[in-house]
Amino acid sequence: MRTPANRAAAALMCLGLLASTSVHAQSFPSKPVHIVVGFAAGGPTDVIARVVAQDMTASLGQTVVVENRPGANAIIATEYVARAAPDGYTTLFSSLSLLVNAILSPGKIKYEPFRDFAPISNGALLPMVIVTRPSTPVNSLQELIALAKRRPGEVTYGSAGHGGSAHLAGAMLEALGKVKMTHVSFRGNAPALVDVMAGQVTFMFYPIIGISEYVSGGKLKALAIGTEQRHADFPGVPTMQEAGYPGLANTAPWVGLLAPAGTPGAIVNKLSEEMRKSLAKPETAARLRQLGAVKVGDTPEQFLAFLKQDYERWTGVVKAADVRPE
Repeated sequence: MRTPANRAAAALMCLGLLASTSVHAQSFPSKPVHIVVGFAAGGPTDVIARVVAQDMTASLGQTVVVENRPGANAIIATEYVARAAPDGYTTLFSSLSLLVNAILSPGKIKYEPFRDFAPISNGALLPMVIVTRPSTPVNSLQELIALAKRRPGEVTYGSAGHGGSAHLAGAMLEALGKVKMTHVSFRGNAPALVDVMAGQVTFMFYPIIGISEYVSGGKLKALAIGTEQRHADFPGVPTMQEAGYPGLANTAPWVGLLAPAGTPGAIVNKLSEEMRKSLAKPETAARLRQLGAVKVGDTPEQFLAFLKQDYERWTGVVKAADVRPE
């Protein structure tokens, strides 16, 4: 039985822990903060992480370092951060691979997205455009689906890797269009795009970053784009909603910041606030628009709700399209 003295001691201990956490949060950061990216330098996730890191370096008064640990569809980086000290100094700038790896390979990866991470803020969405070779005998998304229905399994779509955003977008299109197509996996977006332009692969979902010049130059034909409204860089190209497939807009990969589970809430909130300040700057927003990204900048609670919804969405796509791990 607890005596009044024991209860008082326990209360004092709790107050001491709260005070310690508060002081620690107020002094944070006292050394460089690392943002770990699970992809190679130069890709969309890396580029956006560096834009945010530059702003946060100025606002936090400490260097924010982007550290690339590519490999295994970002599993290497994700597992590394999951095991890091929960002190706010090691964070993860992740994408939908955080969730998809867990969906495709439960029990094989050494992390659980909702147990091992504390969401900080969703940075941006990266809408995709469906592109094909100009000589492909389709001029709309509806015509592509019709072709796939006439030739089950013959229509192919490329991606930067098994379980990546372009692969799952294609799988979602198969499910929505009730067709059977063949996925072709490549080691990156660039080689996949080369084969699309060469006609070796029928089409692919590609981030709108840097693709408009190929379309305007006549090397590619765009069938639909995943933005809410038509995009100035793709005149005449309908949105996926206009094309009759509004659900496809949800294929836009997200990129956001997370910390190891157990990171003090005050530190998570501080990082979230600074990231949202960065994204709210007109120059940062303009830079993201140039990259083809749509900024988000939400709270930890909103990001968690989004991740849960995204997990359910991709679980359904993986099941409907029978996507299996390699």
